Amino acid sequence: MSNALNNNPHRRYNILTGEWILVSPHRTKRPWQGKTEKNLTERRPEYDESCYLCPGNTRASGETNPQYTEPHTFVNDFSALLPDTPEEEVNNGLLKAESEKGICKVVCFSPNHSLTLPLMEVEDITKVVKMWKKEFRELGSSDDINYVQIFENKGAIMGCSNPHPHGQIWSQSSIPTEIQKKSRHFKKYWEKNKRSLLSDYLTQELELKERILSENEYFVALVPYWAVWPYEAMIIPREQHQNINQLSQEEEKAFAEIIKALTIMYDNLFETSFPYSSGIHQAPTDGGEYPEWHFHMSFYPPLLRSATVKKFMVGYEMFAGPQRDITAEMAAETLQQLPKQHYTKT
Repeated sequence: MSNALNNNPHRRYNILTGEWILVSPHRTKRPWQGKTEKNLTERRPEYDESCYLCPGNTRASGETNPQYTEPHTFVNDFSALLPDTPEEEVNNGLLKAESEKGICKVVCFSPNHSLTLPLMEVEDITKVVKMWKKEFRELGSSDDINYVQIFENKGAIMGCSNPHPHGQIWSQSSIPTEIQKKSRHFKKYWEKNKRSLLSDYLTQELELKERILSENEYFVALVPYWAVWPYEAMIIPREQHQNINQLSQEEEKAFAEIIKALTIMYDNLFETSFPYSSGIHQAPTDGGEYPEWHFHMSFYPPLLRSATVKKFMVGYEMFAGPQRDITAEMAAETLQQLPKQHYTKT
């Protein structure tokens, strides 16, 4: 990046969505007198009798969790989508609505209440990847399910209602807006070049080496050029896979390794259990082949200047478009220089 561009207001283009982001690096010099968040550093027990996700405990629904020792899934007791929703449609002038079917599941990453992904062993994160694959395959095979969204909200600041290590999977009959946008841009590039959009982007990033955070034989973690959140990151498989079900055993482990490496960076940045929302975007499960699709995992963390200062999406972001102060290169350089071992282990 040129110094002029990296120090002055400019716009960057998101090749996956066709949207622009405003970057204002000169604003990093402004003083901060706004809201801060409390830095929570308490140590949690390995088992919490009041936690509705711990093994053997009773959930709000009255169901009892098994004494699970590996990743465990169950249908969300408060699902946003239901499989037996009756068919209904509204077409009344400018008023339009339609019923939506789906299945929402909770994925407990570990029976250990005190762990998070960066503190788990690679072997155990690999088991989570295997569980993601199993759920994607089973949910996606249903005639009523045309998209499967795997995600995690980590930390109370991200709206997580329970600190037990877990994520969610929402599967539904329609294809979500973000996936529709990415599908259009993947397909347009594929039809013109007969190559994967993300493969070509990854090739360019690996040549430049400006935003690469971690890499192994099968995956690369980087700060995307068009990142919106301060320390946003993306994990891209080197091989063009349409979905995670296509991962080999070696790739499963490599995926787990790079998830652990990235989340350790996050925790080490401000020496706190770093909050984020992460999600895997992959091809729809509506029976199409989608040769243009290239699955990837994104992390959107809200922390900006410290463990107590959050990036707020307000004002301009809500009414005009996304904006960030620190550039993707600044964020990448900060993360690249962090220790590779978790701060609690040193």
